[in-house]
Amino acid sequence: MAKKTTTPTVSARPVYTCDWRNSLDSNDFKERFPKEIFQDYIVTKRWYGGKVSTIKNLEIIDFVKLSSEQHNYFGVLIEINYEESFFQNYFITLAFMLEHELDETSNIIGAATFNEGPGYLVDALFIEDFRKLWFELTVGTKPSPNVNLTLNCEQSIKNEAYVSSKFMGGEQSNTSIIYNEKYVMKFFRRIFIGVNPDYEINKFLTEQQGFTGTPPYRGSANMAHYKDAITLALMQELVPNKCDAWTYFNDLLLQAYQNLERKKVDISRLPSVPLFTHLPIHKVPHEYIDFVGLEFFMKVKLIAERTADLHIAMGSNKTDTHFTSTTFNGDYGVWLKNRLIYQVQNRLNAIENNLDSLSGEALELATYFLQNKKAIRKYFLDFDWEILKGERIRIHGDYHLGQVLVTEDDFIILDFEGEPESTIRDRKIKQPPLKDVAGLFRSFHYALFASILNNSDKLTYKQEHLFEAGEKLFTYVVAVCMDAYMQRIYSFGELNIGYKKEQEFILMYHMTEKAVYELGYELNSRPDWAIIPLKGIASILKSQI
Repeated sequence: MAKKTTTPTVSARPVYTCDWRNSLDSNDFKERFPKEIFQDYIVTKRWYGGKVSTIKNLEIIDFVKLSSEQHNYFGVLIEINYEESFFQNYFITLAFMLEHELDETSNIIGAATFNEGPGYLVDALFIEDFRKLWFELTVGTKPSPNVNLTLNCEQSIKNEAYVSSKFMGGEQSNTSIIYNEKYVMKFFRRIFIGVNPDYEINKFLTEQQGFTGTPPYRGSANMAHYKDAITLALMQELVPNKCDAWTYFNDLLLQAYQNLERKKVDISRLPSVPLFTHLPIHKVPHEYIDFVGLEFFMKVKLIAERTADLHIAMGSNKTDTHFTSTTFNGDYGVWLKNRLIYQVQNRLNAIENNLDSLSGEALELATYFLQNKKAIRKYFLDFDWEILKGERIRIHGDYHLGQVLVTEDDFIILDFEGEPESTIRDRKIKQPPLKDVAGLFRSFHYALFASILNNSDKLTYKQEHLFEAGEKLFTYVVAVCMDAYMQRIYSFGELNIGYKKEQEFILMYHMTEKAVYELGYELNSRPDWAIIPLKGIASILKSQI
């Protein structure tokens, strides 16, 4: 729960000559608030996605008004234009409170004076009265007063009474509220003009496919903006869980590396298998079962099966054109190449700008990347859609271990928004399902190295030796995943994922894409970790170039 921030001085408080309840009808407030108050606020938020860009202008482009017996609230859509010639939209809920109305939970946006007197603009999500109002509008116990705001829910929770609400916490890009200890309402902070794929896919999987591997859809909020629908919030059933799969597997891997040392395993003698081998668990060498544990491989198998179940559900609908499968074609090939060449150039620029922050093996691998940039571009441009016989479907799009919850005995898949850097249109492009599998493989590769980098004080083997063990173990993680995923696809679905060489090409191609994508994040936020995607890129490309 957010704590009350230090309140600004009265002298820094803008004065608006209107009543708060009519403020969004005042051009003075609409023009001044984004620049005078909101800009300083948003750049401090974890969910703000423009931190490396320069703001040129901010503008309120739409709003909705909601009122309870206690307060007047606004949901405001703000467009931010950047010097770099692009824009982003953000959604903020606003309330105005006099100083005596504030408490330790108030999330202050900035000081302001209206005709009611001096006070503070706050994020209304931190006011229980607003959260209660939003829930009651969603379940229909109160009618929505706005013709351009549609809140609805599943029939099973229609007119359910409000009991409680609290913040879920631990998120970066959105804000989630737990209602009645049964539902999670996710408020999207960065907003796209169009239906959010998280809402679209979750509703489809729940209502049309009966898929149980994701939290069931329970409600949503959409705003009409001119002729477009904008998704503001998504409500799902709360799924009891232990943690996410990233935390779960990192804990198991730390234990595995500690066992490696405790049992004095000779890492140089550990076997490995070619990447993309299909291997059932009973064929994993005893050396790995001995120090990694059978539970680890059983869970690897299960998460691969749940991934296949998702793809079967996403690709089996024959009537909804948003979700029917399709083949590869020239338009897709051009779209993919343009997107990836832009991304590669962006990462090359990032490496050149951050070389002085790298050292040792990371610097060597970064230099290798720069020296082979022509070959890397050629690798991505050599994508030949004409030889591919498999199908494209709607996929998760940003699939990794952090997007999966660990329940008592299963996995639940979350967050279908897509890649953060992608446009709303790109997030809805039908792609090969094996792109998600490639994302899962990259996430396991990350976990194998992150558990070493994060626990240097708990491990005594030299880092390079642990890295070697991690690379070898990775080949068996992939092998078990491949066997489990393919067995599920072939046994329970009609999804065409192509012939064997095609599968390996798609996996290698998108693992490389994912590693290049990861590199940008690490270079900008934690250069010490850039070695993980750099090692992934190098190991893949050395076998391809």
